Order: sequence, then C-alpha cells, then structure tokens
Amino acid sequence: MTGSAPRKFDFDTVFDDAGGVAYAAPRPKRLFPAEEVEAIRAAAYAEGERAALASMAAMQAQALAQVAHACQAALPGLAAVAHEHREGSAELALACARAIADAALERFPQAPVQAALETLAREIEAAPRLVVTAAPELVEALQAPLAETAQAIGYGGQVVVRPGPAHGGAQFTLDFGDGSATFDPVAAAARVAQALKAALAAEGLHAEPLIPGQG
Repeated sequence: MTGSAPRKFDFDTVFDDAGGVAYAAPRPKRLFPAEEVEAIRAAAYAEGERAALASMAAMQAQALAQVAHACQAALPGLAAVAHEHREGSAELALACARAIADAALERFPQAPVQAALETLAREIEAAPRLVVTAAPELVEALQAPLAETAQAIGYGGQVVVRPGPAHGGAQFTLDFGDGSATFDPVAAAARVAQALKAALAAEGLHAEPLIPGQG
C-alpha cells in the first residue's frame, strides 16, 4: 500500500488563555482589476434589473386579473342600471308625448277627424252620408272644418255631426255605412304605453349599448 506521508495539521488561528488571538495565519489577498470589478457590477445590476422587471410584470398581471374580475362582476349590475335608465327615459318621453298630444288636441280638436277623412278618402267616396259622433261640446266646432275637408278630398256626400253622450275630449266615431273608424285618445295612449312596455320587457338586459360603438 502506497500513500503520501502524513502532514501535521496546522491551525490557522491560535487563541491565548485570555481569549485573544495569539496567532493568525496570513490570508492571501486577491486584487481585482478595474475591468473585472466593472463587469461584476454590470452583471449584478443587470440581474437585479431583470428580477425587478419580472416582479413588476407579475404584479401588473395580477392587478389586471383583479380589474378584469371586478369588471366581470360589475357587468350584470351595469346592465340592470342601463335597463332601468332606458325604462325611465321611455316613461319620461311618453309622459312628454302625452302632455304635447293633450295640448294639441285641446287646441285643435278637429284635427283627428280631418285626418281620418283624408286617410279614408277611398273608402268613403261612394258613401252617401258620413255620420261623425263626437263630444257634445265639439259638435258645432266640427261642422265647418269637416265640410272643408270633405270638399278638399272630393267627397260629395252629406256629413252629419251629432253629439255622443259617451264621447269626451277629441274622441269620435266615423260611420260611413260599410264601415266605421273610432278614435279614443285615452285608449290610444294606453296602447302605446303597453307596446312600449312590451318592447322593453322583450329587450330586457340585452339591449344595444347606451353609447354607440360600445358593447
């Protein structure tokens, strides 16, 4: 068996009885060139920058995920608010339309009857007589306008206006023998309101966005 001769173990540091250092082996000193120091510094800086950027990217991704989750959770609520806004806007528009219509009918109560005559010109041209039933307070006021309208559409028959106790406001019934037409402002307004309500209910929370181009 071969081997190297045993070497005496040396202690690098020897302490005295008082605990102080009696002897310390000299440590070799290494000198780093300036270029190497600069390279080490640059490498450490780059590594720290990469670590910081990676940490910022992770934080940004986490923040974006939280924002997306919050937006997703808020969408149903926003849709409900938008739907309520549509309903409120529709009701306000309908109320304004009713006010305008009521004022117009009060100012021009003969307008609906005249419009009916013009619309039904073809249907009534062969009728010998037209019987218009209206509110008692409008009978006299309707005589001249209806005569003028009948002449304007070329109707040569007789136009009779008589009071209807059940009629009120601008409500009227136009009877031309083979058919009739009725106008009731209150019933018409109720039908419009019902149609609007049904349209909003059918639209529900899936309507077009309030702001064009956003969805």
